[in-house]
Amino acid sequence: MLVVTGTGTGVGKTAVTAAIAALARDAGQRVAALKPAQTGVAPGEPGDLAEIARLAGDVTIRELRRYPDPLSPEAAARRSGVPVLSPAEVAGAATELDSEHDLVLIEGAGGLLVRFGPDGSTLADVAWALGALVLVVAEAGLGTLNATALTSEVATGRGLHVPGVVIGSWPAAPDLAMLSNVGDLPVAAGAPLLGALAAGAGQLSQAEFLDEARAGLSPWFGGDFDPDSFQNAASART
Repeated sequence: MLVVTGTGTGVGKTAVTAAIAALARDAGQRVAALKPAQTGVAPGEPGDLAEIARLAGDVTIRELRRYPDPLSPEAAARRSGVPVLSPAEVAGAATELDSEHDLVLIEGAGGLLVRFGPDGSTLADVAWALGALVLVVAEAGLGTLNATALTSEVATGRGLHVPGVVIGSWPAAPDLAMLSNVGDLPVAAGAPLLGALAAGAGQLSQAEFLDEARAGLSPWFGGDFDPDSFQNAASART
């Protein structure tokens, strides 16, 4: 099992989750994607899981709660009256999926410590209950080093293992901060750079997206991304 968290909202978690799923599916694995809490999406509208299925293909998807307001799960639950989530419920769903799949991906909402309910439970509690790895998806630009360091420090402080960090959206024309951050992100995360997805990858067709996933994710996921070459290329442009 792999928990995919971000340093904030809009950093590319869904695209990264879909890319990991796409590579696993292409390798013949049975893949499931679990979204414990989907916020800011009305009933009947496609959410993050629909995007993952569109990009990755034949994956099992499961959503446990949907809250229409674009807020944290705790705040959205409070406004909507929909029951809050518990780590035990999420862990139970993930364990059930794990019994029938080779890979279960759990995509969080926002960051690692976004609260599910008034008891203070978070995605970090889910990861701990499952003994799952926590992949950090980070922004490329200014401010990402602090957010990445905070996320990784919290994760490791809670006994969780962070295998690496992935840049969720890498632009065609990166600025100086982005280029500089390529070498500093692994230091901030205390873990290797495991990929950088091209900006706009989520708008591609399924076949095109698979190619981007392979180019943007490291062999750890079944891709071809070479962090040393990527960092050397970024350094040469600064």
